[in-house]
Amino acid sequence: MYELSEDLKMLQDLARDFTRKEIMPRAEHYDVTGEWPWDIYNKAREVGLVNLNIPEEYGGLGASVLEECIVGEQMAYGCSGIQTALMLNQLAMLPVLIAGNEEQKAHCFSRLVEGGELAAYALTEPDAGSDVAGIKSTAIRKGDKYILNGSKTWITNAPVANFFIVFAKTDPEGGHHGMSAFIVDREWPGVSTSKPLEKMGQHAAQTGQVFFEDVEVPVANRLGAEGEGFMIAMKVFDRSRPPVAAAATGVAQRALDEAVRYAGERKAFGQPISRFQGVGFMLADMAIRVTAGRNLAYQAAWQVDHGQRNTEVAAMAKAFCADAAMQNATDAVQVFGGNGYSREYPVEKLMRDAKIYQIYEGTTQIQKVIILRELYRR
Repeated sequence: MYELSEDLKMLQDLARDFTRKEIMPRAEHYDVTGEWPWDIYNKAREVGLVNLNIPEEYGGLGASVLEECIVGEQMAYGCSGIQTALMLNQLAMLPVLIAGNEEQKAHCFSRLVEGGELAAYALTEPDAGSDVAGIKSTAIRKGDKYILNGSKTWITNAPVANFFIVFAKTDPEGGHHGMSAFIVDREWPGVSTSKPLEKMGQHAAQTGQVFFEDVEVPVANRLGAEGEGFMIAMKVFDRSRPPVAAAATGVAQRALDEAVRYAGERKAFGQPISRFQGVGFMLADMAIRVTAGRNLAYQAAWQVDHGQRNTEVAAMAKAFCADAAMQNATDAVQVFGGNGYSREYPVEKLMRDAKIYQIYEGTTQIQKVIILRELYRR
C-alpha cells in the first residue's frame, strides 16, 4: 500500500483547488466557444501549474512525471480540454529535455517560462498517425540549413503555438533511422497553420494543421544527431503516456462522482436508483476502473522517474485508463438516463471529451501491440 508524500499531497491540493476555483466554473464557456483558455493559462502560470517539467535551473518546477500525473488528473477532472491546452508545453518540451543541448534548452525553456509562450509537438501527419515511421515530411540538408517541406495534422495548440517541435525525414529512404527532430519557429517564412479543426470534444484544446513550404531550418535547431528522431519520439511516449493516462483517470473519476451523486438523488419506484442492482453494480464497476487506472498511471510514472524501463506499464496505463474514461463516461450518461443526453448536465460533455483518449498518444490498439511486443521481449 502506497501513500503520497506530504509534498505530493500539497501539490494535489493546489491543483484540486485551482481546478474547482478556475477551471470548473469556466469549462462550459470554453466548450461552447472553442476559445483557447488564455485567462486560465495565465492564472495557472502565476501559481506554477504549467511548464511543470522544465528544470528548476531554467525557472521551471522540475517536476517528476508522477507530479505531472497528479496535476493532470486534477485538472482533467474539471475539464480535460482545458487541462490538455494548459499542459501541452510539457509534451512539446520532452524532445528538448531528452535530446537538446544546453543552448537549445535555455532558448526553448526561457521562451515558455519567462516569455509565456506556447509550443506544440508536431509529429502526426494526414497519412501517418499510429505509423510514426511513415511520416512523409522531409528536411533535406543544404549546407548549414535544412529545407523543410510537408504538413502535420491534429497538432494540439497549433493555432496558438509560437514554435513547434517538428519531426521530418532527413533520409526519406532510411525508414526508422531516417527521421530527425527540429525546433521550428512559427514566424519563419514558409510556416503556416490552419484555423482550429472542429472536433467532437475537448474544444478548449485547439488543434490544427501545420504546413511547411521550403522552410529554412538552421542545423543548430536539430535536436540530437541526424536520424535520431524516431528514438526521441519513442522515449517521449514513455514519459508522456503516464500523464495522459492520469488525465483520463480524472475524467473517469468525474464521471463516477457525477453518477454517484445523481443516482443517490434520483428516485424511481419510491427509492434512489442507486439501490437497484442494475445501477449500483454499474457504479461499483466505475469505481474499480478509477482505482485500477490511477494505480497503473502512477506506477508507470514512478518507474520512469526511477530510471526503470516503463514501456509496457505505460502502454497498459494508457490503454486501460483511456477505455476506463470512455466506459465511465458512457455509463454516467446511462445512469442519468434522458438527462444524460442533454447538454444541461455535465456527463454529456464528459462522454464527448473522453473518446479522444482512445485515439491520441497512440490508440488503444497500438498500446496492445506494444504490450504484446514487450511480453515477448522478456
